[in-house]
Amino acid sequence: MRYTLFLYSNEADFADVSKADMDESKAAFGAYIGALKEAGVFVDTDWLQPSMTATTITLKGGERRVQDGPYADTKDQLGGYFVLDVADLDAALDWAAKCPSVHYGYVEVRPTAFPA
Repeated sequence: MRYTLFLYSNEADFADVSKADMDESKAAFGAYIGALKEAGVFVDTDWLQPSMTATTITLKGGERRVQDGPYADTKDQLGGYFVLDVADLDAALDWAAKCPSVHYGYVEVRPTAFPA
């Protein structure tokens, strides 16, 4: 079954991240992706630009409305995601617990509505 891991963190925490810390983070995610691929559960991933680059659109009420981001007024923002194909929720949670972002944010685990 497919699960999507949504990675949330506070973007303000990364305002002054050094190049060395960013390189360390990229290496940690690289190792995580490698482990997912080696286990045969990796489907997709992406790292998103900051929420201030977002644009939302709605046709609610029949009128087109476009809003520059961020849309949600929250402390934590969606920073990326992983799509995994695993046996069950327990397996998805095990992989989520290994994701580097759990050390500074949180990971939402959600089953896919239309399995592949």
